[in-house]
Amino acid sequence: MPTELILGGARSGKSRLAEQRALDHGGPVTVTVIATAEAGDAEMAARIARHRADRPEHWHTIEAPTALADTLQAAAHADGCVIVDCLTLWLSNLLMHDGAELRAPHVADALPGWQREHAALLACLPELPGLTILVANEVGLGLVPDSPLGRLFRDEAGRLNQSVAAVCDRVTFVAAGLPLTLKAPPA
Repeated sequence: MPTELILGGARSGKSRLAEQRALDHGGPVTVTVIATAEAGDAEMAARIARHRADRPEHWHTIEAPTALADTLQAAAHADGCVIVDCLTLWLSNLLMHDGAELRAPHVADALPGWQREHAALLACLPELPGLTILVANEVGLGLVPDSPLGRLFRDEAGRLNQSVAAVCDRVTFVAAGLPLTLKAPPA
């Protein structure tokens, strides 16, 4: 079934567009949001609460900070829509879980959890029933991070976005709340 990757910067309108796509999907659709954020502090807890309050109450939310492919396979069904918000936080969670902050030099191949989960996501996306919408930050348009971990994160986020875009049917970039179609299904 169709998959879409929605990319953009912070506060660009990515999540709002994903939610609108789910509402526009048509028919009696069950919407499940897979949230990858973890409330590590009060500010992040407030962000999570704000996102949850913005969504319709009847939508389901599953918190999955790391096991995304397994969660997607369990949540997706033919008459449903799954929104993953967001791939960038999922990547961050996996890098921290792999202990990336302790490794030097930072080499993605030395991150087995990340490599395994990334491969599992790419394998499952084309097989999922229903509509799947993935939200991710485009972090490669800014400054070069000043730490090895920051550069590893930026590089892996770029690789993740490229690999997911390659298997998605549609890719949309959002800036200032305006969507720009980068890839669309054949007409």
